[in-house]
Amino acid sequence: MGCLQPLRIAERSPDQPQISHYWREGYAVFPGFFSAREIAEIAAATDEVHAEAAAHGRSFRHGNLFYNVAVSSDGKPLVRMAQWPSYHQPALNAVRLDTRIARLLGPLIGPDLKQIINQIHWKVPGSLGDFAWHQDSRSRRPSSAYRNLATSYVQTGVAIDAHTPDSGCMRFIAGSHLRGDLGMDCSRKALGTAMSDPALATIGLSAERAVDLLLEPGDLAIWSPYLVHGSGTNSSDHRRRFYINGYVRAQDCDRGEWAFRDGLPVPFGPEPALVHYEELRERPGPHYV
Repeated sequence: MGCLQPLRIAERSPDQPQISHYWREGYAVFPGFFSAREIAEIAAATDEVHAEAAAHGRSFRHGNLFYNVAVSSDGKPLVRMAQWPSYHQPALNAVRLDTRIARLLGPLIGPDLKQIINQIHWKVPGSLGDFAWHQDSRSRRPSSAYRNLATSYVQTGVAIDAHTPDSGCMRFIAGSHLRGDLGMDCSRKALGTAMSDPALATIGLSAERAVDLLLEPGDLAIWSPYLVHGSGTNSSDHRRRFYINGYVRAQDCDRGEWAFRDGLPVPFGPEPALVHYEELRERPGPHYV
């Protein structure tokens, strides 16, 4: 229940490789995956996206590109998330197609990968950035489009700022992925809802197994779509940025943008692929949500 440090590569023993840790605990951390220079470029790109979203003043969609904008207590726009900024941000697009990620994921899900998640999260001080306990699997809809989810999908996240309990770091219930889909309550959106210990108790889990995902800028975390996780309030004096990319074995998914074929990057096609936005073909133009 305390601030447990995830197993990091430098601390692993020869008989406990990082991949084994991922399968056993549902997550792994790769420190210093991106250099300080690379993180500075990523941070600058995310700041540009943030400014674009704030300029709209409210939630906005253009095809798969989506800005989630709430209203802060002072009435100003509060940018919480952006989906698929890589369509127009070269620096962010380069990250999602980085061959180092392909090499990392190859032993887990293979060399031919599509991408379902491409998003930035900003957690500003205050509770509007909380994430309730949830499994990412609940967002893989329709379920018929995803096969063998436990062994075909990996979520990745790049820390742009330090992730600590004070800044509202993610919390994992280690090993919970081994139980598959737990049918967690989806009646409320996870974003903007606080973590609740009773919510864990209803599915037979306890916060005593919670691990704080402590990250430094440039660290890369990976986790299973069935791993129960959430994140708390940012009580620091700065916003916490996180760049998330989710990959799936191509043969096991009917949706998503291609990312790698045989481990090599695949550029975007002439038109966006169907990912989450069901009305992509019927309403592809820009509009406020």
